[in-house]
Amino acid sequence: MKILMIGDIYGSKGRELVSKYLQSFKSDNSIDLVIANGENVTHGKSISKKHFEGLLKDGVDVVTSGNHIFKLPEVLSYIESSPKLLKPLNINPFTPGHGTILLKIKDKTVRVTNLIGRSFMEPAENPYFAFDNLLKNHPQANIHLVDFHAEASAEKMAFAWNYDGVITALVGTHTHVQTADEQILPKGTGYITDLGMTGPANSIIGVEPENVIYKEKTGLPTKFHPAGGPGQFCGVIITINEVTDKVETLNRVFVKE
Repeated sequence: MKILMIGDIYGSKGRELVSKYLQSFKSDNSIDLVIANGENVTHGKSISKKHFEGLLKDGVDVVTSGNHIFKLPEVLSYIESSPKLLKPLNINPFTPGHGTILLKIKDKTVRVTNLIGRSFMEPAENPYFAFDNLLKNHPQANIHLVDFHAEASAEKMAFAWNYDGVITALVGTHTHVQTADEQILPKGTGYITDLGMTGPANSIIGVEPENVIYKEKTGLPTKFHPAGGPGQFCGVIITINEVTDKVETLNRVFVKE
């Protein structure tokens, strides 16, 4: 089984790349399942229903998210009835939506779970507590994939090592910078600290550089705008042995227009 996990899709350029290239990429690489982080899809923050449905139409199977998921009020009105759009499992439990989904792919059960970190982030519940409850109270799947949306590399890595051999793979999102540490941990769990960003290449993590430079130099508030120009497509292809359900390879994807 081959699974493509796409790094944070940012704004109109990210949507354009997915729409233009995903179907042919799936076909060329025999991809069975596509998971994409979509918390920056709509103008860099959150995801409208229109854009969520557009990702599904373009070939994404599950959309994960992070700290920006509820920045658009309309998400509150549709996320509960959209199980393929995940919120982080361990954010405020009074918010609507689902933090995990169970799928059937090629006669295998595949669980996708979304978590959020707590270091340098807005308050969230303990991810270990939330994840242990999930493992205890939900049926085990043949394959379990986790998108851990967090700022600190050590927080993502510690979580993956703690569940090494329990989960199939953990990928990090949020920093928008692809890391070069893809690996298989000693007990078989696949890992990469950050998938990177699918969006404008000539940018500062998706934003027009002038906006960020102004804020950094002056300390004054400014509105961030998604950058234009050429794009980049980031993610990882995870190949899973169909007999053992263990990761065989993780191959980074980084394509620049």
